[in-house]
This record gives sequence, C-alpha cells and structure tokens, in this order.
Amino acid sequence: MGSIGVLALQGDFQKHLDTLASIGADARPFKDARELADLSGVIIPGGESTTIGMLMERRGLLGPLREAILGGLPVFGTCAGTILLAKEIEGSDQVRLGVMDMTVLRNAYGSQVDSFEARLDCRDPEYGLDLELEGVFIRAPRIDGLGPNVTVLSRFDGMPVLVRQGAMLAATFHPELTASAAVHGYFLKWLCGVPAREKP
Repeated sequence: MGSIGVLALQGDFQKHLDTLASIGADARPFKDARELADLSGVIIPGGESTTIGMLMERRGLLGPLREAILGGLPVFGTCAGTILLAKEIEGSDQVRLGVMDMTVLRNAYGSQVDSFEARLDCRDPEYGLDLELEGVFIRAPRIDGLGPNVTVLSRFDGMPVLVRQGAMLAATFHPELTASAAVHGYFLKWLCGVPAREKP
C-alpha cells in the first residue's frame, strides 16, 4: 500500500506531514508527477492558491495530478487546496485542477487579521463520521455553490466548510493547525483505505 503524498511546492505542507505522522500514517512530501504512481492519496495544503497552481503547471504536475484524481486517486484539499480543487473560482481565471463540482470565492472571510476559530459539527452518515472539532479559518475561501454529487459534511453560519465528492475531500479551514487529527484520520480510513491509529 502506498504512502500519502503532501504537495510540497508552497504553503503549510509540513503541518500536514506532522499530523499524519502523529497517527502513524506513511506520509511524504511530493513535487513531481512521477511520484504519483506510488501514492494511495494526496493532500493539497493551504498557502497561496495562485502560486501553488502556477508551480504545479511549471513542473508539469497539473495535468497528471488532475488525471490521477479523476481516475480515482483520493485527494484532500485545505483552504488554498480547496480553491485549486474547485471547478469554478469566482472572479478568477487562475490555474486550477478543477475536479470538484463546486464554486468558491477566495478570501471570503477577510484578510489575515480576520482569522478566527469556530466549533464545527462534522458528519458523514455514509462512513459513520460524527464528531466536533475546532476549525481554524485563515483568509478562508467560501463555498458558494455545489453540484448534486457533493455531500456537505460540515457548515459554519449556514455555509459549507467541509465537503466530499466521491474520494475528493475539501475543507475551507485548516484541520492541521489543531490538536485533532480526526479529519485526516477520516480521509485515510474511508477515502484512502489506509489504517491510522487514534491520536493520543
């Protein structure tokens, strides 16, 4: 069984690697298309979505990663990663993967100084997910539209903040910046089929 790859071109990829390590996952950073064949799932971290998109394109990773995801490779995007997964980005024609049937608005919750934390209820009846956790929102995007195949797992102020489409998971917040590894564990167990231990 392959590793979980965390895209390490820009952004807070190390925090994801640390969270995955805390629950015993075999995880490593990746930067090139040739590494995709050995992965059981990928995480696209927060950061600058325009920069990450341009770097993926420059390194010849954008097309192969898109094809791998559409072919069934599980993916988890957080914040900027969610923007890159979306088919539509309001007011922007930036480079993106465009694989999830959703529309997002960048920086919808304000600038860096407007960052906040919120208690979230997360539920996925299909896979038995039912938990509460803290969501850290930093220059967070807002999900403004969803296709019929996208399931909302959590909302904040009535708006979706954690959604799933098949084996694609997207969060507008940063689960890697909290003490809980529950969302990562959910991604590993149910979408990637990779065992993970409970975080102490």
